[in-house]
Amino acid sequence: MMSNTFGNLFTLTTFGESHGECIGGIIDGCPAGKKIDIKSVQTDLDRRKPGQSKIVTQRKEDDQLEILSGIFEGKTTGTPIGFIIKNKDHKSKDYNHIKESFRPSHADYVYEKKYGNRDYRGGGRSSARETACRVVAGSIAKQILDDVKINAYVSSVGNISVNKPHSELDFDNTEKNNVRCPDLDVAKEMEELILKVRKDGDTVGGVVTCVIKNTPVGLGEPVFKKLHSELGAAMLSINAVKGFEYGSGFNGVKMRGSDHNDIINSDGTTKTNNSGGIQGGISNGMDIYFNVAFKPVATIMKEQESIDSKGKKTTVKGKGRHDPCVVPRAVPIVEAMAALVILDYTLINNSRK
Repeated sequence: MMSNTFGNLFTLTTFGESHGECIGGIIDGCPAGKKIDIKSVQTDLDRRKPGQSKIVTQRKEDDQLEILSGIFEGKTTGTPIGFIIKNKDHKSKDYNHIKESFRPSHADYVYEKKYGNRDYRGGGRSSARETACRVVAGSIAKQILDDVKINAYVSSVGNISVNKPHSELDFDNTEKNNVRCPDLDVAKEMEELILKVRKDGDTVGGVVTCVIKNTPVGLGEPVFKKLHSELGAAMLSINAVKGFEYGSGFNGVKMRGSDHNDIINSDGTTKTNNSGGIQGGISNGMDIYFNVAFKPVATIMKEQESIDSKGKKTTVKGKGRHDPCVVPRAVPIVEAMAALVILDYTLINNSRK
């Protein structure tokens, strides 16, 4: 089984490698007659693309979207939407030194053992470049969802964190800085840390928080395929993600039930939202919010011990262009995966009416 497809009714299948001719995808199950603003999709791609600021990889890719099918005269036709994004600035020679060796904490070793071979150029299929395809599908999903608003932002880098709840943040500020943090003062500290880490030849992790507003009541299944389990699966499928929590998350274990319970108002809303907008695996109409933890990028510009393809000890040091911190570019990816889940479950609900 090759799991290159995500979704139930609204599905995305992706293909391509970091240094191949192109990456691309096929979106199936998209309702017909929906207006799609391709410029808006391109804007989301531009938020994810490399080379956009001094704190991300300097690989220069236009990430120009080419729609091959499924959209005619600005509307979806109901048939599969095919698209590609051509790779232009791939420098495969930067990876010749790892042709016969494995980078620590990367996918090199497991790909070699699983498949008997691997595309070592930029990590091949394991590269986060594949996530550009998810952004395309997620951006289209966001436009179909219309009333549902999905906002992700960087809430921490290393040990620097936003200390305000999402309800007190102005999401309009998210795109006003390179880190994509809506707290502009904290954003400056984060950027300084990322620049320092890059200068040291190292990397640093962080957290992306996502808030989904105006979700209708009833999305999700009561046992398996719970809404939060699908959101978790979606987020954990993103490169470098090490953790997912929604609502009160791990902090909830420190509370008593009398404090944690969300009292229901007469209109169905709740006085608090420790549930994170999901109860019993089903959306309750309140804001859905969750955190996604990203590890420090595995490729660093320092020598590390490793082994080669024959099992002999060797040393590995990163070369070329790499992100010192992935979270600024991960924001649109988190939004995209959230949109795919919410639209998929919306279509599932509609199919039962």
